[in-house]
Amino acid sequence: MARESADAVISGYSTSFGWATRLLARAERSDVRSVYALVRVADELVDDPHLGPDPALRRRLLDGLEEETLSALASGRSANLVVHAFAGVARQHGIDGTLVEPFFASMRADLTRSDHTGRSLEEYVYGSAEVVGLMCLKIFIAGDAAAYERLSPSARRLGSAFQKVNFLRDLADDYDVLGRRYFPQVDPARFSDAHRDELLDDIDDDLAVAAAGIAELPAGSRRAVLVAHALFGALSLRLRQTPAAEIRRTRVRVPDRQKAVILLDVLTRDWRPGAARQRRTRPRSSA
Repeated sequence: MARESADAVISGYSTSFGWATRLLARAERSDVRSVYALVRVADELVDDPHLGPDPALRRRLLDGLEEETLSALASGRSANLVVHAFAGVARQHGIDGTLVEPFFASMRADLTRSDHTGRSLEEYVYGSAEVVGLMCLKIFIAGDAAAYERLSPSARRLGSAFQKVNFLRDLADDYDVLGRRYFPQVDPARFSDAHRDELLDDIDDDLAVAAAGIAELPAGSRRAVLVAHALFGALSLRLRQTPAAEIRRTRVRVPDRQKAVILLDVLTRDWRPGAARQRRTRPRSSA
């Protein structure tokens, strides 16, 4: 029932993520959804408009969720079904407080910080996104410590890219509705095409580094992560093709039809590491 509760959270909140997790092997799919369900619940405590403007209430709820999560990591049990599902996965795969605590620290930062410096943004992205990538990596490599050490940098870069893409496409709501400015070098009121391109250059660099690590993932997880990588790559390209003034007003998304094409492309290609090298050396058509 706890696992089913986690699945319901993901189904209700994330279409792109839901598409990607369907390609995971059964065990990995359930485990990853249990991780993301906890992440989603914590994020909603920070941003849910129905909780009203009082940050103290959000902090109490968030602190309570963290305390319950850390307790469940120790005991393996929680009356909160989402926490219970997460704790079971975490204990199985060695996910501990060193990854959980930075996540909740980043969630709390959204309650008090409206502008970021370069340093605080690095800390925020690490806690809100990179550690989630590391949690998923622990699931994928199933106890292989050497693989975890080798692939951690690319897992972190992938999480970073996903988070910064979301910052960019949510620029309007984050600034106008929530009063947040994540990119320290960008004034959303004066957002320009040059700002857009600078941010996307950084994001695309993250995606490029992450791609090398994805090729080394086990077969049970590789295609799903490739789909997620490709979907965010398509979103990055769509943002680059969108005038800054439009990004400033609306939330850019990849149409469902294009998502389906990306999914089909990943499913029909040979993505083994050797095949990937062959594709890179194959000459491109001039068409």
